Amino acid sequence: MSIAENIARVRADIAAAAKEAGRKPEEITLVGASKMNGASACREAVAAGIDALGENRVQEMTAKLQEHAYDGAPLHFIGHLQRNKVKQVVGKVNLIQSVGSLELLEEIEKAAGKLGLVQEILLEVNIGEEEAKSGFAPAELLSGAEAALGREHITVLGLMTIPPADAEREENLRYFDKVRALFLDMNEKLFHNRLQVLSMGMSGDYEDAVRAGATMVRVGTAIFGSRHYT
Repeated sequence: MSIAENIARVRADIAAAAKEAGRKPEEITLVGASKMNGASACREAVAAGIDALGENRVQEMTAKLQEHAYDGAPLHFIGHLQRNKVKQVVGKVNLIQSVGSLELLEEIEKAAGKLGLVQEILLEVNIGEEEAKSGFAPAELLSGAEAALGREHITVLGLMTIPPADAEREENLRYFDKVRALFLDMNEKLFHNRLQVLSMGMSGDYEDAVRAGATMVRVGTAIFGSRHYT
């Protein structure tokens, strides 16, 4: 199937899941996770009406920006962001989804301040509290959000999470429910219920994520096909 056909199928799945949950399909933003797909594939996705494109790797993103791969769609950074690469991302993307530490917040603030802009971000929650994964532990999330609120050149739009890769479906659903609860709690306590973005769900579980309350899903292989790692 073509990228356009895949996007149409994913949107149909999202619409069905949203209907099951008593929600409207237009509430959900579809981000095409375009890692390891070339500029031409990104352009196909844009032409097919993808809501946004998301990149995981700074070097790949930079190369494809030079090829105008993302023209016509918002660009999100959705992968692990090292502090020494923040300058290459701030101001180049509409949204950084993977902000999971106070140190990273500070680097983004510095870079955005130098450029005289406000960078929109999501706070990443390490919901499985995995040692090898970045993100705020659930118990640290409110303090991280308070720190972000104190930054002049950062605006928090919501939360993002990636459950453990080896989680069974029922466990995955519990993780989604926990993150939604954290989102609602943080939104009420610190943001006067203004936050709108809850980014969770990928190719294998985006329908469950929508049923659990996600407003944004990050879909790669279901749109672009299998990645070939070398």
